[in-house]
Amino acid sequence: MANSFELSGTLKVLEETQTFDSGFSKREFVIEVPDGKYPQMVKFETVRDKIDLLNSMSIGDELKVTFDVRGNEYKGRYYVNLNAWKIESGGGNQGGTPEDPQPSSFDNSFDSEPDPSDDDIPF
Repeated sequence: MANSFELSGTLKVLEETQTFDSGFSKREFVIEVPDGKYPQMVKFETVRDKIDLLNSMSIGDELKVTFDVRGNEYKGRYYVNLNAWKIESGGGNQGGTPEDPQPSSFDNSFDSEPDPSDDDIPF
């Protein structure tokens, strides 16, 4: 899947970096995207070297997030993640450049480990 997508909104949640036993690290964040009467809360994740893109971000910042849709299967369950690889704040470029539109660290393997506490997803 080579398509990239963009969403703009306000940073609402900025989680701490999670590091798994395998050495894999990720950091999740949520932006509020205006959608008429009912704004959408959209969760993204950054992985590997892209985690640093969030270091200068603060709750309430207006962001434009460029991301890929990633999916995997783990123990018979299917997961979809919005994998952010470019984050712009206030019109300034915070990650990636026009000459580097695709993240160099991505490959087609998906090595994120699902959180076992997600077994009781309410939807």
